[in-house]
Amino acid sequence: MGSVPRAFIGILLLLLSAQSWGAVLAGSSSDDCDQPLVSALPPLSFSSSSELSSSHGSGFARLNRRDGAGGWTPRASNKNQWLQIDLGERMEVTAVATQGGYGSSNWVTSYLLMFSDSGRNWRQYRQEGSIRGFPGNTNADSVVQHRLQPPMEARHLRFLPLAWNPDGRIGMRVEVYGCAYRSDVIGFDGKSSLLYRFGQNGSGSMKHTISLKFKTMQREGTVFHRGGRNGGSETLELAGGKLVLLINAGDTAQPSLSAPYGLVLGSLLDDEHWHSVLVKQSGQQVDLRVDRHSQHIWAPGAPSPEDLDAEISFGGIATPRKSESSQRKNFLGCLENINFNGDNIIDMAKRHRPQVLITGSVAFSCSGPKTMPATFLSTRSYLVLPSTPGEDRASVSFQFRTWDSTGLLLSSQSHHDSGGFFLALQDGNLKLGLHSTPGHTHSEVTTDVGLNDGQWHSVSLVAQRGHLSVVVDEGVAATHALVPVEMDSGNSYRFGGCLPRGPGADCEPSPSGFQGCLRGISINAHPADLISVQQGVLGNFSDVQIDTCGILDRCLPNYCEHGGTCSQTWTAFHCNCSSTGYMGATCHRSRHEQSCEAYKHQGKSSGHYYFDLDGSGPLEPFPGFCNMTDVPWTILQHNGSAFTRVKGVSQKNPYHVAFQYAASTEQLLATVAQSEYCQQELTLHCRGSRTQDARDGTPLSWWVGGHNETPIYWGGSLPGSRPCECGSQGLCIDPLHPCNCEWTNSTSVLSYREHLPVTHIFIDSAQPGSEATYRLGPLLCQGDRSFWNSASFHTETSYLRFPTFHGELSADVSFFFKTTASSGVFLQNLGITDFICLELRSPVEVTFSFDVGNGPCEVTVRAPAPLNDDRWHLVRAERNTKEASLQVDLLPVGMRPAPEDGHVLLQLNSQLFVGSTASRQRGFLGCIRALQVNGKALDLEERAKVTPGVEPGCLGHCSTYGHLCLHGGQCHEKPQGFSCDCQLSAYSGPFCSTEISAYFGTGSSMTYNFQEYHPFSSNPNPHVASFHGDKKLTRETMSFSFRTVQTPSLLLYVDSFHKTYLSITLARNGSLQIRYKLDIHKGPDVFSFNFKNLADGNFHHVEISREDSVVSVQVNQKEWRQVSLSSGMEFKAIKSLVLGRILEPGGHLDTDTLQAGTHGFVGCLSTLQFGHVAPLKAVLHTEHTSVQGPVTASNCGASTGDITAWEQTPAQAEHSGPVDVGQPLVEASRGDSAVIGGVIALVVFVLLCTVAIAIRLHHQKNVDTAREVKQSENQGTAEVAFSELDVQNVARGNQECCF
Repeated sequence: MGSVPRAFIGILLLLLSAQSWGAVLAGSSSDDCDQPLVSALPPLSFSSSSELSSSHGSGFARLNRRDGAGGWTPRASNKNQWLQIDLGERMEVTAVATQGGYGSSNWVTSYLLMFSDSGRNWRQYRQEGSIRGFPGNTNADSVVQHRLQPPMEARHLRFLPLAWNPDGRIGMRVEVYGCAYRSDVIGFDGKSSLLYRFGQNGSGSMKHTISLKFKTMQREGTVFHRGGRNGGSETLELAGGKLVLLINAGDTAQPSLSAPYGLVLGSLLDDEHWHSVLVKQSGQQVDLRVDRHSQHIWAPGAPSPEDLDAEISFGGIATPRKSESSQRKNFLGCLENINFNGDNIIDMAKRHRPQVLITGSVAFSCSGPKTMPATFLSTRSYLVLPSTPGEDRASVSFQFRTWDSTGLLLSSQSHHDSGGFFLALQDGNLKLGLHSTPGHTHSEVTTDVGLNDGQWHSVSLVAQRGHLSVVVDEGVAATHALVPVEMDSGNSYRFGGCLPRGPGADCEPSPSGFQGCLRGISINAHPADLISVQQGVLGNFSDVQIDTCGILDRCLPNYCEHGGTCSQTWTAFHCNCSSTGYMGATCHRSRHEQSCEAYKHQGKSSGHYYFDLDGSGPLEPFPGFCNMTDVPWTILQHNGSAFTRVKGVSQKNPYHVAFQYAASTEQLLATVAQSEYCQQELTLHCRGSRTQDARDGTPLSWWVGGHNETPIYWGGSLPGSRPCECGSQGLCIDPLHPCNCEWTNSTSVLSYREHLPVTHIFIDSAQPGSEATYRLGPLLCQGDRSFWNSASFHTETSYLRFPTFHGELSADVSFFFKTTASSGVFLQNLGITDFICLELRSPVEVTFSFDVGNGPCEVTVRAPAPLNDDRWHLVRAERNTKEASLQVDLLPVGMRPAPEDGHVLLQLNSQLFVGSTASRQRGFLGCIRALQVNGKALDLEERAKVTPGVEPGCLGHCSTYGHLCLHGGQCHEKPQGFSCDCQLSAYSGPFCSTEISAYFGTGSSMTYNFQEYHPFSSNPNPHVASFHGDKKLTRETMSFSFRTVQTPSLLLYVDSFHKTYLSITLARNGSLQIRYKLDIHKGPDVFSFNFKNLADGNFHHVEISREDSVVSVQVNQKEWRQVSLSSGMEFKAIKSLVLGRILEPGGHLDTDTLQAGTHGFVGCLSTLQFGHVAPLKAVLHTEHTSVQGPVTASNCGASTGDITAWEQTPAQAEHSGPVDVGQPLVEASRGDSAVIGGVIALVVFVLLCTVAIAIRLHHQKNVDTAREVKQSENQGTAEVAFSELDVQNVARGNQECCF
């Protein structure tokens, strides 16, 4: 599933039992680790930012104590206050509890929990990786306790109030729970190392486990290294603040981060805080865990224990070989509780055991932090520091780290207001601006891009003798001598979003200030005393946390799914989903439909599409072809569709071929499982090639199915039986070999779904003179089991129950519903406090509500028209760590962003209830269809069979999908879906959108005889009209398209038994002429329409309608024109319609009609409709017309631009280039030369095979007769799909080999 695998979710849940993990790594001394740690501490262990009075001091902050004023209360209630506790030594802390001030209105409603080893360099404790703070109290005396999952190790704790009772003050009493913590520490100076030799007995095991903790402020360094012979090695090192585990398989190439055997985990690990590491190798499985995150790889080429040395070094490479890189830095920092396969390495070093060798200087202690950081929490945060006296030189230096590409870092104004400077990030560059005079600015970009990468970067500014130099990351100084810059002792330096109002400490907050961390601030070579700033003694600050760096890597873990790329700012992360096939804030939702059935019901035509069978699940999209028949076919090609000859192989090594599909094995199996029916055509011609040994039935030729099984049957016989079709019918040529494939019709269809698709074929041709030719067709699958899977809910108290919905980090639900009720709950799933619910809140509102621990949230979509209209409506709901969204049909998507630092895990434990709530209230009445949860289809019909008040299936689809039946097609209901009846339309195809076209050659003529009250196919005599003589037409409509260059031409002629007629012709100048003769005693009404020359070889569309005496004409969808008849208003007893030449004109025709009827029509006619009759469909699809001359079916009408006319486009095996969402790739036409070459090759081939065909003609007759009897219904259904493939294979020049 891309970047957020299910394994990671399991790891998060395993954190609930992380106390045992902490015991292994951190060395807790007792299984009972819930002892109170604060109640027995002396008063000096408590300190605070301030106190309201001596009786409100920090020493009175013990839980349930009433002495003093009953708790700690600071002098001022603001976010700069804190309460600190010194536990005396590092302890394992498992829980905290708080109260308000006894008998008062003072309590804290939320707070931060900070921890530290030394009382410096504080770190915030976060649950779920992103929780801003802990919920506090709602009154003064109740106790609110929070379990820490996982536990933490610390000596100093600090409580920072975030919010408090608005009618009182900050007031706290606290308790901390935990136990003693055992710690063995060793400090490395960047030049030392520790080597542990464990002997051969310890290296022979296929398993090893290494656990430790480390703390450093250096982003590069070797944590441990184990070398071996032939260059094999295993190394854990810091690179860019991340841990990298490199496994060198033993080749000469140096492993890299992109090597197959490399793991990268963690981020910002150079923060001078403890980080836990666990490395486990069991055979070829390698696991790496850093803090709360874990990764694993399967390394089949990893060096075995015999190839590795029986020693391991920590802190550096103690005895480097020539093959080992000399560029690796040694580790600078502290390691704690190093454990190798149960051995305490640091304890052994302390006791000077001979197995441990120390190189260089190490200390069995860990020094405190060397710098004091500060966190700028927002873009309006600032820190103002005064300058210190200097001579003729002024300087400022500091380090910063951030994810933001823009922000004001530092500014200063001259004491005399005659100039100054500012330093800012702009697009990741460091920009220096110099102020010479007010309103006049000179600026230069002084660094390369990439300073917003989260790493520490150093900046040094020096002003001397009117020159200002800037050095970044100890690089090459850039000196600017633009204007004199005054940086004297009167200047103040403003860090962050502080715009100077003058040379003093006053400033105006800037909305574009720096957001990140600073440390190592020095002014004129004197370190800044930030503790004095925090105490209000020095400088000024706002919204800055002193002595902590609160930077987070919001891309760890990477919540961008399906390969989405994560980027971040200080406050949020963003996912780039381009080229993934997915969309949404976390690349969770697929851009593609799951089947051809789904594409069809979006009105799509045949073509190439991408399929995503499990939506947001782990299967990636893959390409295929949809043939949009009544029930669409999915066609998946492979690389072996051409005929291949096999000759001269041995029995021990039969011929073998593996077929490579455009989809993976998992995708193919999922396609077969999802489909209603699948088949694959296998053609095998052979001579002397055996499929099995006649003596014992041992398979000699066989094929392999999708599950790697080897069926011992061939097409035409049943699974489990050994023979092929000729063997089961007794039609094999050689009776001694009942399945030797020497039979004329050797094409078979494999349709047993559990054995599809065919992935390999093995063929025997070891006999002297034996040979074989085979061809495997594409995988053809039809239908979609889940798309029409539905249930009807008849009572409000009925629901279907399914297993718990697991969507901890990301969850999506999609379904169709149809109802006449005004409201009802679609589904609900509950947890202890968390829940999700989807419901129809009102006839025009659908609501998605949920709670992940941040309080109930809702997303509502309001429709402009009622949704309870008994039509299908699509609902898609999604919740992830970034946002929640809801979409109904094609309405605008409802969105709700997630809180930046809120809870992210959705924890549910009840069953999923579909159709009502768990309490059977507000139930849904109607139908739910195609329900998918996180890409997995739920079988509603199966559950409905055993649930009272619910029944499987749901009728009534035409009200929703009837509009897809075009051009007069009628929608007909089916148990699963619908179909379009195109009988009365001039079009065909599943949506009545394929034009019926015909090409009329010279001298051709077609006569259609009208039928009354009956379809034309039922008339026993097509040449006798069923109209009675008194039948009168006062109105008619007709439409058609044509293309010709002949003039004059007869486009259409309708006559009657009374010698009245209608003719539509093209005059010699190409103009359109219409003649109505409705009165035999009068001449015809003649109307000429000089739209343009319509005999120009282009397609033109004509529509004509008559109402009494008014005739309306439209050409090429332009403005209608109307004329009036004078010869009558009734068309009596119409007889026939003629296209092309008029064979029996009669003496009643006018001269122009007679002349046009003599010439007839040469060209293309398409989509001819006369009333409810489609004459072209009649002549091409039935025998109830009379035709003379060359009239042939053609796709000449497709050039009108309607892409749906190409619904029978052959499927192609491959495609290239990007595919737009939901758009088919139509095959490019091949050149005329390829067609001619194919025809010539085909003719030659037919001549060569004539003799063989004649010899075996009588045997062919017997086989065909047997196969016709055995022909299955499903194979007959597949004829349309196979017809495409036949055309495709002829175009490719595929040739059968006959013997």
